[in-house]
Amino acid sequence: MGVFSRFTDIVNSNLNAILDRAEDPEKIIRLIIQEMEDTLVEVRADAARMIADGKDLSRRLDRLARTRDEWVERATLALSREREDLARAALAEKGKLDGDVSRLEAELAQVTDLLAQSDADIARLRAKIDEARSKQKLLLTRQGSAGTRLKVRRQTHDGRIDEAVLRFEAFERKVERAEAEVEAFDLGRTRSLADEIASLDPTGPVEQELARLKAQLAKPAAEGN
Repeated sequence: MGVFSRFTDIVNSNLNAILDRAEDPEKIIRLIIQEMEDTLVEVRADAARMIADGKDLSRRLDRLARTRDEWVERATLALSREREDLARAALAEKGKLDGDVSRLEAELAQVTDLLAQSDADIARLRAKIDEARSKQKLLLTRQGSAGTRLKVRRQTHDGRIDEAVLRFEAFERKVERAEAEVEAFDLGRTRSLADEIASLDPTGPVEQELARLKAQLAKPAAEGN
C-alpha cells in the first residue's frame, strides 16, 4: 500500500508532519510524489470518462429535444386539420419525451458538477505535487550540506589529526631539549678573551636599538627648534 490510500488523504495531508515522523524523509517524499502522480493519472482518467459521458448525454439530449419539438409540430398540424385525436396522441408522445429530457438534463447537470469538482481536485493535487517536489529539492540540498558538514566534522575529529599534533609536539619538545643541552654546555664555562671584549662593544644589537630610539626622540625636538 502506498503512503496514501485515498485522494482526500493526499490533498489534506501535512507533508511536514509526515517527513518529521519518517526515518528516511527522502525515501518517503519519493513515495509520496509517486503516489500523488499515480492518483493524478487516475483522477484525470475519471475526468476524461466524465467528459465523454457529458458529450454523449448532450448529443442524446439534443436528439430528444428535436424529436419532442417534432411531436409538437405534428400536434399543431393535426389540429390545423381538425384531427384533435391525432393532436392529443402527438402531445402524449411529446409528454413522454419531456420526462426523458428532464432525466437527461439532470444527469448532464450532475456530470457538469462532478467535472467542476474534478477540476478543483486536480488543481489541488497538482499544488500538492509541486509542494512535494519543492520539499524534495530542499531535502536533497539539506542532505548534501549535512553530508559535507559531517565529512568535515569527521575529518576534524579524525584520530590521524590527533596523531599529527602529538608528533609535532614531540618534535617541539625534542628541539627544546637540544637547545637546553646547548645552554647546559655554556653553564660554568669560563668566558674567553674574545667574549669579554665582545661584551664591551657598544655597538651590540641592544645598543644599536637604543641609539635608534634616542635618534627618533631627538628628531622632533630638533625640528621644533
